[in-house]
Amino acid sequence: MKTHRRLSHPRSWNCHTISALYQLQTRIQSSLLSANLPTYNPNLTFCAHLGQKPSAEDELEERYLLNSIQWPGPPPRFAPPTLRSTSDPVHSFFTILPGKGRREWRLGDQLEALVQVHDFQGRPKRYGGDFLLARLHSPELGAGVAGTVVDHKNGIYSVFFPLLWVGPAQVEVTLVHSSEAVAVLKHLREHRPDRVFFKSLFRLGFLSEKTVCNMCLPPDQQPLCNYTDLYTGEPWYCYKPKMLSCDTRINHAKGGYLKNLLSNKEALLFQSGVNIKVQIRASGRDRIDVLPPEAGDGDKVTPSVRLTPSGHYFNSSWRPQGGPPMRRFEDSAAVTQCLRNKVINMYGDSTARQWFEYFLTFVPEIKEINLHSPRNVGPFMAVDTTHNILLKYRCHGPPIRFTTVLTSELRYVSNELDGLAGGPDTVVVLSVWAHFSTFPVEVYVRRLRHIRRAVLRLLGRAPGTLVVIRSANLQALDPEVSLYNSDWYSLQLDTVLKAMFRGLDVVMVDAWEMSLAHHLPHALHPPQAIVQNMIGMLLSHICPETRPSRE
Repeated sequence: MKTHRRLSHPRSWNCHTISALYQLQTRIQSSLLSANLPTYNPNLTFCAHLGQKPSAEDELEERYLLNSIQWPGPPPRFAPPTLRSTSDPVHSFFTILPGKGRREWRLGDQLEALVQVHDFQGRPKRYGGDFLLARLHSPELGAGVAGTVVDHKNGIYSVFFPLLWVGPAQVEVTLVHSSEAVAVLKHLREHRPDRVFFKSLFRLGFLSEKTVCNMCLPPDQQPLCNYTDLYTGEPWYCYKPKMLSCDTRINHAKGGYLKNLLSNKEALLFQSGVNIKVQIRASGRDRIDVLPPEAGDGDKVTPSVRLTPSGHYFNSSWRPQGGPPMRRFEDSAAVTQCLRNKVINMYGDSTARQWFEYFLTFVPEIKEINLHSPRNVGPFMAVDTTHNILLKYRCHGPPIRFTTVLTSELRYVSNELDGLAGGPDTVVVLSVWAHFSTFPVEVYVRRLRHIRRAVLRLLGRAPGTLVVIRSANLQALDPEVSLYNSDWYSLQLDTVLKAMFRGLDVVMVDAWEMSLAHHLPHALHPPQAIVQNMIGMLLSHICPETRPSRE
């Protein structure tokens, strides 16, 4: 009979055994550090086919979603374009078009501007695909609203704004990325999901090894440890350690970012102050004055584009277009009163954690309990025992680019939601987007599909539960960040997120428009003035304004 020698318990090892194992571990670690990261075939995508096979209905929805985010691009060419023939914000310009039927603009009208994009030689572009952002704002009034950009696919873009306040209004148009840069970003997303890589530590007694992990690992290079979630089927893999078994994995962490992803010509498409988030000048005036509506102004001209912004700023306060009106929670006492007897469960990335931290700062009665969790990672918990308030935060499951998360604390949001009882005193906040930008969109669709099903199950068993979803937001970009966390990636994910939860009994906090319409600089973690308005929306749905009943 074949026998297997068992490894004795570490406490029984002598000094010579430990020394030999330490030397062996050192050689293993050195070889791992010097070894190359996984080699990817650029003609294949390893992510899209992973996970549980979708149903016919899921496949149909996925095709619809992918079609909805199709992005026009440069015409096919044999060689990469030179910088001189790409979009240049300095040579481009926009023009405010005259109002239809009258010379002035009034409250409730629609403002249109025409953008003409030129290249670095001053020649008009003949194709679309540039990523433009537009907002109408008034620094004097603390007002702002996001614009809608329409790509005519010939180098010309129309930008539309609803006129929602009386007074001055200024148009601002920004080139975030040229169409040529967007084509590079799209290629990276589909073919280089490895450009952010992860690692895990495996440990048994005095032995430890680190290996590379990801949702997509080439299976033909080393044996894999399969950590696919048993409930959702969400895939996750690590390369198997040389000396240890797969069940000795103790943590998950961000490994780093791959460098030298671009050719020299491609790198020129990502230059701060040149073609990343540079404002486009106006040809003529960039400001208008909005007048009050005329009496009997019911016969308006039909607008060219139906505009449905989620809200706008006025007096630096967000005013949502739908749902309950925004209440102002000026002091901590008002927040405490609103949250009395409530349990707030927050799940997601660091943008959800930012909300948790806001409550700790703004409401001194809410005290954090020390769970001995890693800083900025969690899980975190805070309570106000006097008012019976409980706040909790937990990060979502991989891919998560946090420093180090214990494997015992790696949880998928859908599984966590299935563990909630729910009810009228339960609030769920979800913010899941920022760590999916380096993967094909199908990966994000699959994750949201699991979360959506869990939300529907929760609302089915506890209809009074309030579910609030925080969308993606704009952030500061430089040449490096653009390759991993570009606003173009975030916009695509944001569009998918809103489409997948549209029509459900959930509240959508539109962080995209709230960051675009505001005058403060874009940041992954928005400034407090914007977060305060987001929290105001959350609280306004927890404690909607009660109107006196009519006798």
